[in-house]
Amino acid sequence: MRHHSLEFNKNTQRRLSWVRLFMSVAILSLVGIGLFKGGQAVVNYYQAPSSKAWFAAYVDVTATPTFQFQQLGSMKQKDAVLSFIVSANQNPCSPSWGGYYSISQADNSLNLATRIARLQQQGGSVAISFGGQKNQELASDCTDTAALYNAYQTVISHYHVNTIEFDLEGKNLSNVSADQRRAQVIAKLQKTERRSGHKLSIWLTLPVTPQGLNENATNVVATFLANGVDIAGVNILAMDYGSSLPMGQTMAAAAENAAIQTEHQLGILYDQANLPQNTTSLWQKIGITPMIGQNDTQNEIFSIKDAVNLNSFALSYKIGRMSMWSANRDITCGSNYTDIAVVSDSCSGVNENNSTFTGLLSNGFNGSISLSAGLVTKAESQNSNTQTPDNPATSPYQIWSPQGAYLEGTKVVWHHNIYEAKWWTQGDVPDDPVLQSWQTPWLLIGPVLPGEKPIPQPTLPEGTFPNWSGTVSYANGQYVLFNGVPYQAKWWNRGQSPAAATSSPDSSPWSPLTQAQVDTIVNQTPGTSN
Repeated sequence: MRHHSLEFNKNTQRRLSWVRLFMSVAILSLVGIGLFKGGQAVVNYYQAPSSKAWFAAYVDVTATPTFQFQQLGSMKQKDAVLSFIVSANQNPCSPSWGGYYSISQADNSLNLATRIARLQQQGGSVAISFGGQKNQELASDCTDTAALYNAYQTVISHYHVNTIEFDLEGKNLSNVSADQRRAQVIAKLQKTERRSGHKLSIWLTLPVTPQGLNENATNVVATFLANGVDIAGVNILAMDYGSSLPMGQTMAAAAENAAIQTEHQLGILYDQANLPQNTTSLWQKIGITPMIGQNDTQNEIFSIKDAVNLNSFALSYKIGRMSMWSANRDITCGSNYTDIAVVSDSCSGVNENNSTFTGLLSNGFNGSISLSAGLVTKAESQNSNTQTPDNPATSPYQIWSPQGAYLEGTKVVWHHNIYEAKWWTQGDVPDDPVLQSWQTPWLLIGPVLPGEKPIPQPTLPEGTFPNWSGTVSYANGQYVLFNGVPYQAKWWNRGQSPAAATSSPDSSPWSPLTQAQVDTIVNQTPGTSN
């Protein structure tokens, strides 16, 4: 997530219009609007959002022009996440806002404490975000644990907040010693605060790809859990995917995929910590933060349509939190901003028309930061539906079998979830508890929804291809069947079994077909049918 400097950009010398920015947005209720899978409309599976599910946009406290977040008190969505507290330049154990203002300097120059108190008087809440992309989170440089404890407590006490988060990116994410130090101090601080009757909620805000959290990110979660921190949730930074964004995938779809994979990873991490959570609780521990409009990656633009679609997904899956980067940017750029492909601190880079990202993303989120801070995580039993056998009559795809051989692109059902093969696989359990996407050939698509029926799949009729024989010569491009799986010859060969294609694909003359290739062959072969 970006953290901008104080330099005033001549192209952005206009203050935000509060009437414009927080204009009520009249849109259809998204609860009940279906998600889509394979062209089929899917009704909502999960319940309506919890009364504690909340929306709060990030506010870049030190960005210019200053965002008057205290005026949120007159709006429907009153909460804000203020960013970022980092190590002071001259004293790594001293908290500062962006490295520019100490706590006292922010009060004097920005009237920060007064503005926070004003918002709180009007029923609003703030969370404080530590870290960010640009600077050092306190634990990264402050090695004195007593001083680190005092730094965190100073911030919490000074602003009277009950929710903090750690936005860990770049070097802050990969610093193992800082991770351990931070977790130990926060565990102690949280227990002390709770014993004194002060609710303290801890969120982790982490970068993500459409394939989920990377190893550094899952290590951070595991370290917090191992040290006894009660994590309110993991907020994923659904932005700046770079090369991990599949070609043609929308920003909303990428965020949805990232959330699904993260929920799966979070379930494994809680199981490993002997604190199992059911599906509903895991989704309440998921937060999503898109970067509205133009992202730092030039070809990535989170549009108004993306906001509508992501909000629909979030309501359907009953996530616990929605945020966005940032409230400072939730306005169409003026005519004086000539290059909207360059990210601005104070406008989104897209034409928002009569909408706001705030209004679209917050729709249906009626809780508050303060309410959610009272939640305490306890071990839970698994969902009953995961213990009942999969039913072929109510499953859209075939039930996974350990004896089955599955082509790339094949969809299966296992434990009431849908998975898609990323490459040829046999015997690999789809819900094997692995944390990283590269460790499994299966991609989790989502749950089997009520009322679903089998979707007919193209299959190769018997006799379409000859069975492989060790005594036959095969030319480049010829097809064979081997143990029921179709293969295509990459070059002339004889006596070289397709079995080696799995263990040594580069040296094998055979390549297993994908499900898409099978579908094409079936559609092009006279006399065949689905």
